[in-house]
Amino acid sequence: MKNIGILTSGGDAPGMNATIRAAVRTAHVNGLTVYGIERGYQGLIDGQVKPMGPRDVSGVINKGGTILRTARCEAFRESEGRRQAVQTLAHHGIEGLIVIGGDGSYRGAHDLHTEHGIPCIGVPGTIDNDIGGTEYTIGYDTALNTALDAIDKIRDTADSHDRLFFIEVMGRNSGYLAMMCGVAGGAEAVLVPEYPPDYDALIASLRNGAALGKRSAIVVVAEGAGTAMEAARIVSERSAFTDSRVVVIGHLQRGGVPTAFDRILASRLGYAAVNALLEGEADKMTAWEGKEVLLRPLSTAWEHKTRFHESMGCLAQTLAS
Repeated sequence: MKNIGILTSGGDAPGMNATIRAAVRTAHVNGLTVYGIERGYQGLIDGQVKPMGPRDVSGVINKGGTILRTARCEAFRESEGRRQAVQTLAHHGIEGLIVIGGDGSYRGAHDLHTEHGIPCIGVPGTIDNDIGGTEYTIGYDTALNTALDAIDKIRDTADSHDRLFFIEVMGRNSGYLAMMCGVAGGAEAVLVPEYPPDYDALIASLRNGAALGKRSAIVVVAEGAGTAMEAARIVSERSAFTDSRVVVIGHLQRGGVPTAFDRILASRLGYAAVNALLEGEADKMTAWEGKEVLLRPLSTAWEHKTRFHESMGCLAQTLAS
């Protein structure tokens, strides 16, 4: 193998640039030519490909987002789109591909390999931390700390005004990020898609807290469990908690300077991805488990979704009492 490509796909995540840096420099040391593909699979279809060397990734390890940019590509879901992508790879002599992204990006890489034999290695990059087979994904730790910083600041205002706040965090259909935000932020309740919202229980808990002398409360709402606005409306309609406020942290969680943990994780997984291609691996993902980097089938990402342990819900309720 002489030439490899690298792209970022789906939602951006802090640490993607550190991954790109590690992959480009590891490839260079091993005598490989690296081509950066801009705007993910859409760029692969459109031929937005450029060579990258060690100096092209200088000074990016501390930057959020992705220097290769990203996009969601409906055309790549179709066989014709993937055929066009293969033509782009062949035109540049690209023999292997590193895909940084979530499970949707992995599905595309899996199809590219099974249909056209292109060796693909996935690197888990998503703030949701919902990819099966790896304990942590690149960007999750930074997003968690970003959301936690916002929750801490909102807590100051909540305490000052004796007020109830509903804070919505990202995570798509996974409540992992929300649950950890709730535990680390000392939230009075966490609403996640893994469990149907029990508003009667939530109201009872808030009333109990008020009876015990709590003057303010924070409820963290995962976006997959419905909106924070909806939760606030239901609680207001069913109880005396009518003076609540809603905060949607939103895309603030996706940007920003990556934490040390995310930079190290990204560096190790990017390094491992290049070595996996050199060793003849394909249709695999780099994964982090027990402080070790492993290779797992790409299909693990969507067949075994990462979930928070059910004990975390009990912990959150206990500590909020």
